[in-house]
Amino acid sequence: MPFLLPHIGHLHSLVIADIFARFERISGERPVQFITGTDEHGLKIQRAAQAKGMAPLAFCDELSESFRDLAKKADISSTMFLRTTERKHCNAVQHMWRTLDEKGLIYKGQHAGWYSVSDECFYTDLQVTEVDPGTGNDKYYVSSETGSRVEWQEENNYKFRLSYFRSILAQHYKAYEDAIYPPQYRAEILGVLSEPLEDLSISRPSSRLTWGVPVPGDPEHTIYVWIDALMVYLSSIGYPWTSSGDNGLSSGWPPDIQVIGKDILRFHAIYLPAMLAALDLPFSKRLLSHSHWTVDKHKMSKSVGNVADPIQAIDEYGVDIVRYYLARVGGRFKDDVDWSHEQLQKHSKEIMAAFGNLYSRNVGQKILSRLNGQIQPKIEDLHRHRITTALMSDLQELPNSVHEHMQRLEVADALDRIVTTLQKANLLVTQTSPWNDRATPVEVALSVHTVVLHALRVCGILLQPFIPSKASLVLDQLSIPENERNLNFANSRNVTLGELLPRVQIF
Repeated sequence: MPFLLPHIGHLHSLVIADIFARFERISGERPVQFITGTDEHGLKIQRAAQAKGMAPLAFCDELSESFRDLAKKADISSTMFLRTTERKHCNAVQHMWRTLDEKGLIYKGQHAGWYSVSDECFYTDLQVTEVDPGTGNDKYYVSSETGSRVEWQEENNYKFRLSYFRSILAQHYKAYEDAIYPPQYRAEILGVLSEPLEDLSISRPSSRLTWGVPVPGDPEHTIYVWIDALMVYLSSIGYPWTSSGDNGLSSGWPPDIQVIGKDILRFHAIYLPAMLAALDLPFSKRLLSHSHWTVDKHKMSKSVGNVADPIQAIDEYGVDIVRYYLARVGGRFKDDVDWSHEQLQKHSKEIMAAFGNLYSRNVGQKILSRLNGQIQPKIEDLHRHRITTALMSDLQELPNSVHEHMQRLEVADALDRIVTTLQKANLLVTQTSPWNDRATPVEVALSVHTVVLHALRVCGILLQPFIPSKASLVLDQLSIPENERNLNFANSRNVTLGELLPRVQIF
């Protein structure tokens, strides 16, 4: 990636992965392992450390801490943060290398190509574009895909017989239509696999790259950073699993979902599965590849100075508003989306009106005073009341609808469904004015008040993965026990609402 410090794209990946992890937890179907971390080897890191006059590990310590800070700031519920400089990871990488070597899948050969330091990969002649700065300076070349500058390099290094696995990968992606989402990226990978694959260069001469995992038995070579980085998925859950002997099944392999940016799709959809096939390990079940964020319709660029700062955004708008925006606008994944303060403000007002305002309107002093001493109807009976029937039906369908969207990786659609229900509840309050004793009979006001509390409870449960802090605050105010904040209870109408706590400001 072109940036070393965290940017909005990193935050997007973290938040989307966190939404799935949190949703799986409230589904209660199985334990959740959620792995994140930092890739810390490679020429990009080596040069960046040199530029700052720092030792690479000290530089990585700072870099890793900045990503930890981002995860903490964004309320990310990961169960492990792994750095690729950790000894257990380096041991796992070298074990993998020896296994592939023993199988005859690694050989030494000549390699030449256009190398991008920022992307940490080689490109062919067909994948680069000549750039003429028009200033009399020398022309140069960039990656056609990422725009990163490339330089021609020739070297002897080790290669992995990637070509052996083309048909295996093609068969897999043809057989499993949902293996890569959105479908356009599956089509892209199938297109790549329709042509022969070149064997993959998997080492760099130590004279050029010192900052990495040494090739076992050959200190003159360093393992290619992407081979190193991709192994984090295995090392984080205990690879090589020599004690269990079950190919990682008892440790959580294969993952149900991996969340990545589209710029690293090839590494995760071709290189990693080929390595897994070579190691006789099952493939990841699903790969979610999200698009990029632009700023004011332009690609983020450090030189242009339009790189959105995720920490600054969270400090300015609050973590839940930023998470909501990332999911609402960036949760369809098919096209690049724009990051702007205007859009942030728009979506901030949307969730504040739909969720925060609904809570405030329904627990205001005027309505509570009017209904004081009244016997609250049972939630299961509200579907019989004419005024509350439509909203009750919507709430009955809502948890399953959201669950189906999430199973299809339709994050924005799931959130849209929740917000639509909240807007219907707000409309009901507007139409009935339950606080107005001259406009609404007390029994109608009581039914509306109760069904809106029910809507806040159900939507609060479902919003926990998206805006965990604000959703939990509303559930706290409704006195919903911790063990009743899951999908089973969201689906239930046979519940008793607790005592309302003194009103607080939600947003």
